[in-house]
Amino acid sequence: MEEVKDQQQQGPDHRRLGYDLDLFTFSDLVGPGLPLFTPRGTILRDELYGFTEELQKRAGYQKVAIPHITKEDLYKVSGHWDKFGHELFLVKSQETKDQMVLKPMNCPHHIQIYASRPRSYRELPIRYFENTIQYRDEKKGELSGLSRVRSISIDDAHIFCRLEEIEAEFTTIMEMIKELYGVFGMEFRARLSFRDDSEGYLGSKETWDRAQGIIEDVAKKLNLDYFVAEGDAAFYGPKIDILLKDSLGREHQLATEQLDFVMPERFKLTYIDKDGKDQTPVMLHKALLGSVERFLSVYLEHTNGNFPLWLAPEQLRVITLNEDETIVKLAKEVVEKANSAGVRAGLDDSNESVGKKVREAELMKIPYAIVIGGKEVESGRVTARHRGDLPELSEMTVDELLQRLSDDTKARK
Repeated sequence: MEEVKDQQQQGPDHRRLGYDLDLFTFSDLVGPGLPLFTPRGTILRDELYGFTEELQKRAGYQKVAIPHITKEDLYKVSGHWDKFGHELFLVKSQETKDQMVLKPMNCPHHIQIYASRPRSYRELPIRYFENTIQYRDEKKGELSGLSRVRSISIDDAHIFCRLEEIEAEFTTIMEMIKELYGVFGMEFRARLSFRDDSEGYLGSKETWDRAQGIIEDVAKKLNLDYFVAEGDAAFYGPKIDILLKDSLGREHQLATEQLDFVMPERFKLTYIDKDGKDQTPVMLHKALLGSVERFLSVYLEHTNGNFPLWLAPEQLRVITLNEDETIVKLAKEVVEKANSAGVRAGLDDSNESVGKKVREAELMKIPYAIVIGGKEVESGRVTARHRGDLPELSEMTVDELLQRLSDDTKARK
């Protein structure tokens, strides 16, 4: 386990929880800031990605896929080379003289997909999304568990649209954000991240004023609880950053939506308007979870590892009363039936006492557990033990229990 260095932290620590619940690990041979997700942790990632994919597909987003390396030229055009050159991982080819880099962000790649063919105003908005990993050469002393890493998993998306479509796109994004964090039961407010008068921002002051005016108008029309933070903008445009409040009252910036007039101009993106003239599209950058690692670092501590049923890596633990052949056979059949029904179930048929096996399920914060003994074999009915924060279930048949858990999982209760 990565050393827990912050001794002043109040409440649960996601690094300790990640180790105790067998979710992720780090290796000196792999390197600092490069988390390795176990099978249980990978289930968390897949469930989170599945939720955000569902939201985005419903809203008309199309999934794309890009490579993890690129020529440096791409980021020189985008402006990232000059702005973030010190954070880039450089990759040396043995076949070409091209300087390659591990991608620190995905927007320039998605731009190249847009730019690969002529576009008409009838196609807009075009919405690309992708769950991928990007890489930043963060300083070793700033790395901390999942909250600051060098390999950053992100549910990234980019929208290419016309000026008059910005408000509708921002509204749709906020609706997704509200639904997502409503399921997680987390409150949030919005930070309008604007530029200040310092150097380092791309684009004219007029363009920025226009973009920031649009951002604030949208925030007002959506009745967001927001405040303005000058100097927190991206170098290419203003943002609406979502600040989540956890169970300890701490705020964390996770989701974001960003307005970008600059990058489409730098890449000379166009579309043909209804009069047959070339126009430059507006670009929006969006992430619902933001960094999945950072989200998990927050959510682990917010829930103390007590994941809701739909997200729990193991939803049901099946425990044998003893090693009787009939009991073990039924327990294995229950696990197989559960997994076939889409319920993630595990079996504990070890040669330990029932009390110890139940306690192990509790320590792993598994939502429900059932004990299979002679009574259950004879009656075909079970009583599920429930985690303290979950509703008690009455005695029922195995099929009824699995149907209940399956229905609650699909509903993301």
